[in-house]
Parts: sequence; C-alpha cells; structure tokens
Amino acid sequence: MPKLAVFPKAFMQALCKDGTMHVSEWIELACELDIDGLEWYAGFLEMSDEANWQKFRKQVEDHGKVIPMMCCSPDFTHPDKSFRNVEIQKQKRWIDMTHALGGSYCRVLSGQRRPELTIDEGVKLAEDCIYECLPYAQERNITLIIENHYKDDFWTYPEFAQKMDVFCQLVDSIHHPFFGVNYDPSNTYLAGEDPIELLKRVSNRVVTMHASDRYLKEGTIEDLRNEEGGATGYAKRLSHGEIGKGLNDYDAIFTELKRVGFDSWISIEDGVDGMDQLERSVSFLRKKILVYWP
Repeated sequence: MPKLAVFPKAFMQALCKDGTMHVSEWIELACELDIDGLEWYAGFLEMSDEANWQKFRKQVEDHGKVIPMMCCSPDFTHPDKSFRNVEIQKQKRWIDMTHALGGSYCRVLSGQRRPELTIDEGVKLAEDCIYECLPYAQERNITLIIENHYKDDFWTYPEFAQKMDVFCQLVDSIHHPFFGVNYDPSNTYLAGEDPIELLKRVSNRVVTMHASDRYLKEGTIEDLRNEEGGATGYAKRLSHGEIGKGLNDYDAIFTELKRVGFDSWISIEDGVDGMDQLERSVSFLRKKILVYWP
C-alpha cells in the first residue's frame, strides 16, 4: 500500500526565507496528521548547519515517522561547464543530506529553459549531469527522482523539461536502477497539458508522486493551453486547492498507478490555506488509497 508524506507548502517563506518558523515546529504540526512521513526541503534555513540533520531525523523518528524524500532544484542546463559542475556538487551534497536524514529518494530536475538552447542540447546537458550523480546516489542507496516540474522559485526561466514531450525524451534517455520519475499531476496543467496522458507515458518509471490539486480561478483549460508555453497560467488562472476538489482525477491516476504495481510514497504538496485544509487532503487520499490498495 502506498505511504503518505506531507510537504510544508504553506510555510516555505517562513522556513526558507525569513526564519519565522522553526523546522522543529513544522515537524510537531505535521506529525499530528495521519501520515507516514515528511518530505524534506534542502533549502530550509536550518539545514545549512549539518549538526541539525541528525537532530531533525531523531525528532521525526521519535514520532514514529520517517523522512523519505528530499526536494531540491539542480540547474543542469547552463551552457557553462563550470556552472554545471557546481550544480553537480550541490546535488551530491543534497544526496548526502537525504542519506543522513534516512531518506531513499532525492529529486533532480533538468534545469532552466534558457532560450538559446535547442531541445536536444538541453536534454543532453541534463542527461549527462544526472548520469554524473547516479553512481554517488547508488553508493548511498538513494534513488534520484526527476519531476515534471514547473519552475523553481529562484529561477528566471521555467523548467527546461516542463513540456511532456521534452520530459519524456529526457526520461527515456536515462536508464539506471537508481533513477525514476516523481509524478506531479498538477504541474502538467501548468504546461497546458493532460496529466493522465503524461502518466500513461511514464507510469512504468514512476517511483514517487506529489499529490496536490489545482482549480481554475478564471477561464478554461483551453485558455490555459493557448497561453504562451502554458507557464503564464501559473499566476493568473490556476490556484492551489484542497485535494479532491480541483481538476485532478485521482480515480484515473490511482487506477493507472495500481495497474503498474506502484507501491511507494505519495507526498502531499498542499495546505496553502492552513493545516485544516491539509488534514482534509490527507483524509481524502487515505480513503482513496484504501479503495485502490485495499
């Protein structure tokens, strides 16, 4: 049966920018939920001190939970090799961080969609960098998970592999026992594409999942598709919402994941309107999981 984790979507500013929330406070809040684990973020301010890594792991495990997944954002599509080498070193440190926390999965991305890059050039840069990190991950028993992502908060350009065809081309170029897909259905809408179509193309490579939901504040899905690159829809048309109340068809998603034998972590990236909303999202997913994995 899949296991549930949560991610502090509502508290990223407080945990990563202004320090108005301590990681230990988030742990205490999250562990009150009916979950199995906490997805981590490499950019928590307090993670810069390595002495905290074991402390946070112990606090989570004392509640009977684990830290299965690490969320981080390498940028592997920069044309400068020295820049890419720095990103590879960052990724290796995040792998070390994941290992120290007792995790099994560490995110990778392609990088930014720099306008001077062709698709083949960008895919090759990302592929080479990921392959560079894979032996390091394997030595530590960490699986690198690539997400169909939208855009890191600190990036100028959207994700290079945001579009389905580019994402699938990159995934198809990398075959390694410690590499898989972190599927995020909501991000597919940000590309103006169909999340079920993407899932069916990569379902046999999916090893983890992000669960959230989006709803349209204005216009239609067709309007979203017609906007430049789909990316502009992020701010204007789409908003986070409670899971089960938005655009995602979790029956179709879980039917496909069950078909391919998925039995891993689903991390909830939601709760932007508070812990009550996050609790309802947890409850919705618990019930759905029991339907498909009784």
